[in-house]
Amino acid sequence: MNDISRAYRRMDSVRTDSPRNDSPRTEARQTRTEGEHSRVATTQGTSTARSAQLSTASTSETTAKAAELVNSLVTLPWGQVSPSVYETGRVVALAPWLSGHERRISFLLGNQRADGGWGLSDHGYALVPTLSATEALLSVLVRSGRPDGAASDGAASDGVHDPGLHEAVTRAAARGLRRLRTLLTGPTWASPPDGEAVPDMPAIELIVPYLVERINGHLAALPASFPPPDRDGAASRDGLPLPAGMDGAKLALVRELLKSDARPPKKLMHALEIGGAAARGFAGTGPESTGAIGASPAATAAWLGDRPPADPSTPARWYLETVASMHGGPVPVAYPLTVFERGWVVSWLIRAGISVSVPPEVVLSLTSPLRPDGTPTAAGLPADADTTAATLYALALLGAPHRPDPLWNYETPSHFCTWQGEEGASTTTNAHVLEAFGEFVATGAAARGDAVDVRRCEATVEKVTRWLLGQQGGDGSWTDRWHASPYYATASCVLALERYGGSGAADAVARARAWVLRTQRPDGSWGRWEGTAEETAYAVQTLLLTGGPPEPEAVRAAARGRDALVRGLSRPDGAHPPLWHDKDLYHPAAIVRAAMLAALHLLATTGAEHNKE
Repeated sequence: MNDISRAYRRMDSVRTDSPRNDSPRTEARQTRTEGEHSRVATTQGTSTARSAQLSTASTSETTAKAAELVNSLVTLPWGQVSPSVYETGRVVALAPWLSGHERRISFLLGNQRADGGWGLSDHGYALVPTLSATEALLSVLVRSGRPDGAASDGAASDGVHDPGLHEAVTRAAARGLRRLRTLLTGPTWASPPDGEAVPDMPAIELIVPYLVERINGHLAALPASFPPPDRDGAASRDGLPLPAGMDGAKLALVRELLKSDARPPKKLMHALEIGGAAARGFAGTGPESTGAIGASPAATAAWLGDRPPADPSTPARWYLETVASMHGGPVPVAYPLTVFERGWVVSWLIRAGISVSVPPEVVLSLTSPLRPDGTPTAAGLPADADTTAATLYALALLGAPHRPDPLWNYETPSHFCTWQGEEGASTTTNAHVLEAFGEFVATGAAARGDAVDVRRCEATVEKVTRWLLGQQGGDGSWTDRWHASPYYATASCVLALERYGGSGAADAVARARAWVLRTQRPDGSWGRWEGTAEETAYAVQTLLLTGGPPEPEAVRAAARGRDALVRGLSRPDGAHPPLWHDKDLYHPAAIVRAAMLAALHLLATTGAEHNKE
């Protein structure tokens, strides 16, 4: 028996029962390894009957909330995700005819920061949303004819003609321009003051030149009275520069590709808006079953154009209407996210030992999209190794293991790419690949094939383990291209390595745990910029799901994070900072809620929640 099988926490038999509505549901329940039993039995200061009663009440509460969350996956099948400043700005600019236009403008105005920018205050993460929101507001002024009021011919129906709203739009656009001059010409891109690289966001090298081009076009079209002078009397109509190290050459090549008969990569459809005029009605794509182009409101708006479609029944139009109505006007950056959301939610909950009853349609939605090349995050996107691996892992935890063969499409000599032709590499994609192959071996599913299957899967586990160990930072953490926080990347890597990486990963796991302990904030939370419930959930899981019986210091540290988790569960989704990478940062509410519930459940089942001191 190899290290994986010895370390594996095997599920009990998976049973299908019939609840009151007579709909069969898959109920997955895990037993624990000997080490995990020790973690649960570690009760420093919690051995009284009162503590046991409190822990029982806490686990019952988290289990009930987890059941509500799993049910919401069915009642909200497209997913639960925050609106995006970038994507909403694109819909304002590209589809002003769409219902809720003024609500989207108000969303942009209401989310502008005091410094004139949008998004996180971190310079790198502020650039794209600030460019998009500023360009969108300028487009409103251009359509209305004058930055200070009435439309040029009174006939346009896509401008904003309320004087008060126009004044607010004018001021906000001017402030956005001033902020952009700092973001684009300061040290952030050429030589970041903290030595960190520019955020690795999808299509950023295309989106930034595209938006700068549009803003400069608007500045040339607006009258000389815009922008109004700032408090110091300064005003500049000069066009914006591109950041150091970035040019428009790649954007030009992509636009030529769109104009040709060649078929562009499918992943490009997610950012089709950068194609400009070539995106409108682009013949190389069309609405998916959801009505979307590239699983993106912005791409769909660009494909339809800036006037209502001639065919009022086109699915693309009703995709936009649906998404906008779901979010009260603003729109998310990628939608729907059915497979992605369900795979992550199920995995977080079951891995933490929460007994969940999963509706069969959730299992079906995970297994039916699997193809020989894997499964995509959403219809309109290419299949990718990350979503495929997470789906395979979730299915295994649900007692419905599927062969991991689709993942071979993404194997490179050293690691697994997220998709073919990926520039860079993802640590969390490889952590999820490790879980998928490790689970397949540990459950004995691989042994049901031939000996070659077993050897190849075991060799893959060893290969991915080596690569992940080599990506660990000197401080013990990991970072990743799909999330802004090192706590997410570290939790993803260390949980996979702890369970499937064998004894050779023990030192890396210990260093990761030490890093988590060192970086806890005075209020008990964890976070890259500030303490957040999401990042605290990842830190708590790192401490309580790894390293054998937790030492008292780790138990106390995890317990001190409980208040942040409880506050996080009570906050509305919009109050959580977006930390997940796409064209803009976004907050996948159901996934994050699952991570918080998992952490709270671990605190209760280990007795840690009563050991703050």
